[in-house]
Amino acid sequence: MTKVNLSKYQNKLSKLNQIKRLIWSISWFLLVKPLPRSLCNRWKIFLLRLFGAKINSKAVIYSTVKIYAPWNLEMKEFSCLAPEVDCYNVDKIIIGAHSTVSQKSYLCSASHDVTKSSNPLITAPIIIKDQVWIGADVFLGMGVTIEQGAVVGARSSVYKNIAPWTIVGGNPAKLIKKREVIE
Repeated sequence: MTKVNLSKYQNKLSKLNQIKRLIWSISWFLLVKPLPRSLCNRWKIFLLRLFGAKINSKAVIYSTVKIYAPWNLEMKEFSCLAPEVDCYNVDKIIIGAHSTVSQKSYLCSASHDVTKSSNPLITAPIIIKDQVWIGADVFLGMGVTIEQGAVVGARSSVYKNIAPWTIVGGNPAKLIKKREVIE
């Protein structure tokens, strides 16, 4: 059995970062969570911007969303974080225009390097381009880009980039078919 010396583990997140996250968490919990889930959107955007988020005034954020670090969040016009989305944005998460991340999805921009005994934190941004739909209860892993017009089916797990105008699903997510928009 291999023993790992955990005394060598160092958290790369500074004390200042930890304090900012604590103040952020308390603020969101007290000033947003009690609000009706779809009301007071301007207030939520104001509070997120106050903590460094780049949020378009026409974006929608539900009160039950969990955002780890608002200063790492960018949302374009008519983008949406639906109820109970967990946005673990240790690194940047960018959500394009007219894109929706559906309820209970988990956006995870960090992991640990298991090739090192100290399991150091590693991060990579998640980029969701314009006109994307992320279905309910989807897991998006770090470093993933979902290209324009793609659809990720409910309960899928995405570990690799998704091509534009495709529909994917499963664990791991695989191509189901090309997406055709018929007007």
